Amino acid sequence: MAKNSNIQILVTDDEKSIRSSLRDILEFEGYTIFEAESGTETLQKVKEKRIDLILLDIKMQGMDGMEVLKSIRDEGHEFPVIMISGHGNIEIAVKATKLGAFDFIEKPPDLNRLLVSVRNAIDRHNLQRENRNIRSKLPQVPEIIGESDAISKIKQTIEKVAPTNSRVLITGENGTGKELVARWIHEKSKRSSSAFVDVNCAAIPTELLESELFGHEEGAFTGATSRRIGKFEQADRGTLFMDEIGDMSLDAQAKVLRALQENAVTRVGGAEKIEVDVRVVAATNKDLVDEIKAGNFREDLYHRINVLPIHVPPLRERREDIPMLAKHCLKNLAKDDIVFSGIEFSEEALEQLKCMPWSGNVRELQNAVERLGLLVSDSTITKDDVELMGSSRRTKPDQSDDLVMDGQTFQDFKEAAERLFLVRKLEENDWNISQTAEAIDIQRSHMYTKMKKYNIER
Repeated sequence: MAKNSNIQILVTDDEKSIRSSLRDILEFEGYTIFEAESGTETLQKVKEKRIDLILLDIKMQGMDGMEVLKSIRDEGHEFPVIMISGHGNIEIAVKATKLGAFDFIEKPPDLNRLLVSVRNAIDRHNLQRENRNIRSKLPQVPEIIGESDAISKIKQTIEKVAPTNSRVLITGENGTGKELVARWIHEKSKRSSSAFVDVNCAAIPTELLESELFGHEEGAFTGATSRRIGKFEQADRGTLFMDEIGDMSLDAQAKVLRALQENAVTRVGGAEKIEVDVRVVAATNKDLVDEIKAGNFREDLYHRINVLPIHVPPLRERREDIPMLAKHCLKNLAKDDIVFSGIEFSEEALEQLKCMPWSGNVRELQNAVERLGLLVSDSTITKDDVELMGSSRRTKPDQSDDLVMDGQTFQDFKEAAERLFLVRKLEENDWNISQTAEAIDIQRSHMYTKMKKYNIER
């Protein structure tokens, strides 16, 4: 019986005797039961609790079961609903099915029929959820490539920490593969059958981040025309990957800390707390200890997320992995595009790749391999090809003369120069908007405004 204790069922009926009878039957089977005596209370319970199935009476005072079912589906909830009625007929059963009911049972319910329907509903829902998760994972999570001591240690750490529910903080420079590490932690965890939800804290304007993380109610602010389910709720029973967490505002940090402490969130514009069961894996390219000293990051949040630290080293600190990575990238390109088929590296070319700085880490190496594969004159990428690419990357054309020639007015020149400056700085910071804004000493909101003004896209 205990095996069903994690299944939470809401029994809705305006007759107390019916609710009590159903509670006794289902609790004997080990399920966790909540009760509601009206449609309004049902919708309230759905907001407050994690519900896996509802037994819903059709005829009730006020909002009837059909209206409740429609509201539940309109809000995007997918858990099964079994309708119960003492006045059943085929027309009502058909209508309930069209609205998304799993089954229709007449009062008084037959015990065996009820339990079979409950088990089937839960089994089908779990199967549908697993199928969605399997589809969402295709293609499979890429392998972590490398045999260096650093990568071997990371793989061993993942094997140890993944089966736990402890929070993980992944640190490392841009392009080192922090998200890949996070995905493998999820893949090897007990939560792998549930969702992996990622959010880039640096890519979302501060004023929208709270809504993105916690969701919002209809009418919470201008433009909130309907209810939105936030990332925390989407990741319920799964993993929430918070990338670039060091770029969050202090206000957003405080709200994330509260959510982690209470295992509950409150949507923007709402008042009710919604329980969530989420494992948070965070990542940052910043030194959060330095950020704490500078007053940019909360120390209490740091200790909450830094239960299990994993550092992903830059490529320059594991150069022995570069040949394997380069060949793997070329192999993957050949799978997707016949243009790369049959192309390979010479040993000298692989050694030359090991000598390059790779400030953009694995991401830069992937782009370089693609460029080499496209521009190679025959089927072998040589040392000369790599050296030529490295030389062209170090030489940046002076565009100042072009700006002067193209500008019709002084204002034209200023705007063209500003656009070029912003693009260059974004490239230097791997298109991390928060990091770029900090580097050139302007507010992040101004950065978004200028990117929109000059139509700058990655």
